Amino acid sequence: MHRNGSHKHSLILVALAYASFISLGLPDGLNGVAWPSIRAGFNLPIDALGSLLVMFTAGYLLSSFSSGQLLARMSVGALLALSCLATATSLVGYAFAPAWRVMVGLGLLSGMGAGAIDAGLNTFAATRFSARTVNWLHACYGVGAASGPVIMTRVLASHHPWQRGYVIVGTWQLLLAVSFTFTRKLWSKTDTDARSLGTNSATRATSLSTLRVPIVRLSIAVFFVYTGIEASAGTWAFSLFTEGRGISLMTSGTWVSIYWGSLTAGRLAAGFAAGFLSVQRLLSASLLGVALGATMLWLGGASIFSFVGLGFMGFACAPVFPSMIAATPARVGVTHTSNAVGFQIAAAVLGQSLFPALIGVMARRLGLEIVGVALAFSAVVLIGLHLSLTSAGSRAARAIGNRLIETSDRNVK
Repeated sequence: MHRNGSHKHSLILVALAYASFISLGLPDGLNGVAWPSIRAGFNLPIDALGSLLVMFTAGYLLSSFSSGQLLARMSVGALLALSCLATATSLVGYAFAPAWRVMVGLGLLSGMGAGAIDAGLNTFAATRFSARTVNWLHACYGVGAASGPVIMTRVLASHHPWQRGYVIVGTWQLLLAVSFTFTRKLWSKTDTDARSLGTNSATRATSLSTLRVPIVRLSIAVFFVYTGIEASAGTWAFSLFTEGRGISLMTSGTWVSIYWGSLTAGRLAAGFAAGFLSVQRLLSASLLGVALGATMLWLGGASIFSFVGLGFMGFACAPVFPSMIAATPARVGVTHTSNAVGFQIAAAVLGQSLFPALIGVMARRLGLEIVGVALAFSAVVLIGLHLSLTSAGSRAARAIGNRLIETSDRNVK
């Protein structure tokens, strides 16, 4: 009976985690479609969206970087409930904002909520779920990111104001907040939960002590570069094809959609592959695929070779982020897991923001063909960082093993 109850609780948590990752992607797809209407409503210049994105990123960094310490003071369920409430408040607030500056201010709250959800869920997933489940969770993010534009497009096509789209998604977030509130005890049901998350005083590491661990700093670098590559490919491929290579809008848009679709499909496939491939082999194959796809995009010109390279990049990118998250406890140890996951999420947000901006600066000075070069070079750097991370992880594992053997020998004597 107890086993059946535990299985039921686990299914509830997995279902909520899937729903949460969908909700995490939903707002990301709203802004792009809603922006022309928002800009017209507030009479804004075209680049004003940058101020909202800056505030959102600042909030995301603040909450994700401090997520380890937040989890030391509250349960995962409570953190997720509060985070969803913050996100719901900000999205509904967008709909009723009387001025643009109010909407920009709410962007900070939206980022804080999203960052805490991202870091909290990834920490929980890393310590409780298999690499297969973590890959499928991140595929759900892609479902949300693809659904957001559909929701807002339908709202606008039905001649409703853009505000309605934010109310719809905000209501979904509010329902999740209620769900997390009622299930908050289930998130710490097992007696290994506190140890897994490093939330009790005996096992908790400080943020500074976690940052002093060399393998944590290498992990941060990997997340920064990887997410920068993923975001830059999706951001600049359309401009490269249309303005740089004279390819039609329809063809270019189709292949950019294929890129994002391949990312989601790849995570679904990676979930199945995780059943018979080790995380290390899956990551190695994926990173080589990213480099190959980026090289095809760089050298392919206006041919199908270039298009396939972009789609292949999306598929190859798919397992990297979730597999790295899933491997975090084994890589850094349970005492540092919650802090390390938060740092990795923060690094990912920075890479997602800074890489496309840097490539944009280079493209303005050197031309759009620099996009392919930058992606291929970054992919090689990422492989080098991952090799260093793997080597450092092997040394750390051997050191831990030697210490355990020495302790055992002393106990025998």
